[in-house]
Amino acid sequence: MQQPVLPPVTLTELAHLSDRASTVIERLRERVFAPGASKSLDLRFNVRRAAEMVGRSDKLIRDAEADGRLPPPDKDPANGRRSGYSLAQVNTMRDVFGTLPHRQPDDPAMVLAIQNFKGGVGKSTMVCHLAQYLALKGYRVCVIDCDSQASTTSMFGLNPDVDVDEDDDTLYPFFRHGGPSSLHYALRATYWPGIALIPANLGLYDAEYEFAARMARDSTFVLDRLRNGIESIKDNFDVILLDPPPALGMLSLSVLRAANALVIPAPPNNIDFGSTAHFLKMMGATLEELARAGGARDYSFVKILATKMNDGKSAHQAIKRMMEAVFPMDMMSAVLKDSAEIDNAAANLSTVYELTGPGVRTETHKRCRAYLDAVNAEIELLIRKTWPSHHSALRKEGLL
Repeated sequence: MQQPVLPPVTLTELAHLSDRASTVIERLRERVFAPGASKSLDLRFNVRRAAEMVGRSDKLIRDAEADGRLPPPDKDPANGRRSGYSLAQVNTMRDVFGTLPHRQPDDPAMVLAIQNFKGGVGKSTMVCHLAQYLALKGYRVCVIDCDSQASTTSMFGLNPDVDVDEDDDTLYPFFRHGGPSSLHYALRATYWPGIALIPANLGLYDAEYEFAARMARDSTFVLDRLRNGIESIKDNFDVILLDPPPALGMLSLSVLRAANALVIPAPPNNIDFGSTAHFLKMMGATLEELARAGGARDYSFVKILATKMNDGKSAHQAIKRMMEAVFPMDMMSAVLKDSAEIDNAAANLSTVYELTGPGVRTETHKRCRAYLDAVNAEIELLIRKTWPSHHSALRKEGLL
């Protein structure tokens, strides 16, 4: 018998590969997650920037500090100068001056999924940057990581392999038969004031099997379990962001049922655009099937966002024009352009909004920040339009 040119790869060799991969992952974890360390937010804002964020003059801030309505500012012990305000302190100012942008109790909580069944389209990047943008504006945000790869969990400073217990900290216990009746058990405060997180880890993948096994017996429970869980916590938040797995599985279907708005990130290249078109077709057919099982589900808005756009590539420009022609009313006006700033920040499990120091004064950083701000401001406006209590202010701003 003729021997094969290439010897077979046995389970033993695969086990060795797995061991080597684990070693690499552990080294990366040691570099990014120092033992005993926790991630912190080092952003500080001078009085002029704080005044802009609060919507009041810097004189009013100083007057409030002088008369005791605000605590005295932090000062550098070396020179006695103001050392800047933290985001938590800015939110205290907003509270004192009545400029927090929270929705009113009669406004519906925004449950927004950043969803595409294809991976690598910028989904988790968008979730993290949008959450932090909204937090900078003063909104109360909850991020629910529904993806067992746990990229968003890592970006918020948690080591999914060490800091997250699948039996206590993720969505997994909630999805099991006889699980908790509320999602409060899984909520974690983050180092970002105003952002809470329900983390994920690899154990969440088991929920796919449990959902599939239970679907035949109780489809309504499976389809609306996440939706009902969000109902149990929504009163604490203005915006709940969902980061689903990049696949058409039971968790993704649960996200589609739980969300009341969708943003679909789609890079302008042939493969990703084709995948997005298939996603939209599958989503339409899937929602019809889900409606038969558990009732129709409407969305406040569904928008397609061009991500990873490179103006220097003629193919990107051509496909972007085609996207606008095919989806004239559905494309977001803003575009998230390809930027090394995002990649470099992500390499250190960070975001562009967290960067400090001399690097934030470069033109590259300013351009990237402008792209992100434009995308996130457009989404913020869409969200505010769903809140009747904001309509009067939007009319005054000429936005409604």
